Amino acid sequence: MATIQKVETKGGTRYRVQVRLRGHRPVSVNFERSTDARRWVQRTESDIREGRYFPTYEARRRTLADLVDRRLEAVKAKRPHDYDRQRLLLGWWKKKLGDYTLDQCTPALIAEYRDRLLAEDIGTKETPRHRSPATANRFLSALSKAFSDAVREWHWLHDNPLRRVAKEQESQGCVRYLSDEEREKLLDACRKSELPELYLIVLFAVTTGMRRGELLGLRWPDVDPERGVAVIHHTKNGDKRSVPIVPEVAALLREHGKVRRLDNDLVFPAKPRKPGRRKRKLDAATPAPDAAPQSKGRGPLWFDEYWYEALEKAKVKDFRFHDLRHTAASYLAMSGATVPEIAAVLGHRTLQMVKRYAHLSDQHTGAAVERMTRKFFG
Repeated sequence: MATIQKVETKGGTRYRVQVRLRGHRPVSVNFERSTDARRWVQRTESDIREGRYFPTYEARRRTLADLVDRRLEAVKAKRPHDYDRQRLLLGWWKKKLGDYTLDQCTPALIAEYRDRLLAEDIGTKETPRHRSPATANRFLSALSKAFSDAVREWHWLHDNPLRRVAKEQESQGCVRYLSDEEREKLLDACRKSELPELYLIVLFAVTTGMRRGELLGLRWPDVDPERGVAVIHHTKNGDKRSVPIVPEVAALLREHGKVRRLDNDLVFPAKPRKPGRRKRKLDAATPAPDAAPQSKGRGPLWFDEYWYEALEKAKVKDFRFHDLRHTAASYLAMSGATVPEIAAVLGHRTLQMVKRYAHLSDQHTGAAVERMTRKFFG
């Protein structure tokens, strides 16, 4: 006998299925669609009665390609803003291991391909380039989340093989931020850009520390220039947060909002690219949006060609758009902000990521200790 229970969750409607047959252990699975639930019930009851169902049955008939496709469907429904990134990360695993069944995806096999991921040359003939340990860990994390869903939600496996695959040791790296001279030159180049929105985008990023995706995902209902605040609903860690807007940015936003599109409420909507301009990705970890939404103007603004031109005109070397976020955090640290305050502005759940900026506030820490010494020790 099978029961299908409709359950309302924060992520939407789920269908909890349980098959109970006399003499057999009950089997429970969750589905997003009722049609999938009914099909699974029919197939599972038949397999149990005929003795073809066993705990590893799903793992032997499902491939890693099935796993990736199912995971991307879930991401597209629940986290559409993260879909392009996950498609890039999981697509590599599907290309390399898509034909393997899940029971063949052992920790040893995944570790082998982790090493291939690191050794793969993703540069050009003139300048070979390899993925960093941090980038490899992002690929592993994406696959691990897919296997976790297969274990907890879909009941395709009993265990996540990624639990026994070691991640790479990530280097702390150096914090790249704009010097005063670089900042003035870059802002001046952005102000003179052919893209009028570029100056506002860069100034917005450097004064708030917002991520590229958060900035381009802003919608007019989420922005209040009068109160000087913007609300980010979709963040990397899933938490909603408010970001203060400085008066100069608020004034530019009010001017920018005087002319808005009726079919798109994004603050920075897409616009047709000029002929002859080549669409370039910001870096290897930032996937380009689909061409169709971009060409029809339904997606966010794609401004990379203008960004690179501004960097070249300002003669700012070795600098990515994400480094504007590091610049904002560095400026906060040098202005005397505490580590918890920087974490709150950037939206970090833990303080570990913010400690990289701690050395920039050493002089302020020293001043605080000196004040304490004078007060209590004369």
